[in-house]
Amino acid sequence: MPLPSGGVTVKLHETANNLYAVVSGTVHAVIASAMIVGYARTSSLAQVAGLEAQERDLHVAGCEKIFSEQVSSVAERQQLEAALDYVRDGDSICVTKIDRLARSVADLLAILARLEAKKVMLRVLSISGNHTLDTSTSTGRLMLSVIGAIGQAEREGMLERQREGIRKAQREGRYKGRVPTARRQAAEIARLKAEGVRPSEIALRLGIGRASVYRVQGEREKAAARYRSPQQRRDE
Repeated sequence: MPLPSGGVTVKLHETANNLYAVVSGTVHAVIASAMIVGYARTSSLAQVAGLEAQERDLHVAGCEKIFSEQVSSVAERQQLEAALDYVRDGDSICVTKIDRLARSVADLLAILARLEAKKVMLRVLSISGNHTLDTSTSTGRLMLSVIGAIGQAEREGMLERQREGIRKAQREGRYKGRVPTARRQAAEIARLKAEGVRPSEIALRLGIGRASVYRVQGEREKAAARYRSPQQRRDE
């Protein structure tokens, strides 16, 4: 069998080089399309300088788009939600400090779960002093696992303290259990009923069962009946 000629060998090399160029170009295109998205937050409108400082640091870190807001961490954070919706596979969310992103360890873990589901990395420019956190690195992932373990321990400790408090209240005869959701909204149910809203619509608006609406209404009517005077009962 004759051996391949030099021309065939050259063609094979050209094909291999072309294939490498295509694959390499695709990889570079994917890397180039990934974005670093910044998020900045201060707790009040008066902290303008603090917000501007965060935005400056985020720009230096390479953020191409920054979502900013001035709200308390316990309030609705619309710009944070917008940032979490905006990022895509391969992107990174960048913040200056961890408390700018999350209000607690539990909140942080919930945000991280959303980012992980979208294959988005987290970068924190300052964890302690000059230390950073980047979940694209093995060290960052290790730090994250430690944070998760601390959060789990805090939650378990809180639940144990809660259970102990309930047991103590039960022993002292002071524990009556959680007030049912519908009863907590009794005043709102009464207001809607007075406005002529049907029970099924009340249940839909308040996110409770229709039977709960009827039960609360019945309890209020019984309570009102106990306080009616004998004359009022005779007039009925």
